[in-house]
Amino acid sequence: MRARLLPLVLLVLAGCRRPDGTSALLSDAKQRLGVRDGKLTSYVLAGTAQEGPQTMEFSFAYRAPQKMMGTLGAPASRTYAWDGEHFFERDDAARRFFHYKDELAPEQRVGALTQIFAPFAPEGFRAPLLPSQGVSAQRVPHPRGPEAVELTVKPAGSDVEVTYVLRWPAMDFLGKRIRSGGDTSEIRVEEEHCDQALAVCVPKRLTQWAGAQKVAETTLTRVELNPTLPSETFALTAPEGYAVQTKTFAVAGAQ
Repeated sequence: MRARLLPLVLLVLAGCRRPDGTSALLSDAKQRLGVRDGKLTSYVLAGTAQEGPQTMEFSFAYRAPQKMMGTLGAPASRTYAWDGEHFFERDDAARRFFHYKDELAPEQRVGALTQIFAPFAPEGFRAPLLPSQGVSAQRVPHPRGPEAVELTVKPAGSDVEVTYVLRWPAMDFLGKRIRSGGDTSEIRVEEEHCDQALAVCVPKRLTQWAGAQKVAETTLTRVELNPTLPSETFALTAPEGYAVQTKTFAVAGAQ
């Protein structure tokens, strides 16, 4: 009788097994990311982006839930803005102003806006977008931590692996590694801007690496967290003397 009961007991115990540490840590990390993301309701950034011999100035303003304006300096001299309902583009070099008609589905609009404005906001100002599957978590030491958590995204059937390194338990961005086959790239936080009232740190200087070679650097000369930004900030108007045109805000145009 005991011989028959033993497999049944083991089966019941297996079904009642507690969640492993990785699952609990991942769940905790996602919750903390959501809390941190909710602390930053607006911000204003300005700085320079350097890649090879080229350096460009840029600025960016954001207000939750979805108002954004990004400006590129010379030689591009161009501004993009989304006021929550309308998309604008001002080309100062050509003295042209574009107002876009929005014909995108909601999910397409989010993708297009992300593609346009993501280059203006360095890593670390918004929580990383994590899929529902294929994510693992582990605690690691880090010189800026002193403790950190690594969230690794590896989709099934893909050789691409993306690892976010975040300070524990505040979830401040510390770095990002990408592996694809034998190639590796990395983003490193070199300097930070910290707000004690918000208990949040954001990158102030980041470097980008391909293998052991530094290929780009972003330096922020202005960081304002949670400033008051009225809606008019994001509604561009055509300056006097600019040619005004209307375009369709479509997927092809957004790309």
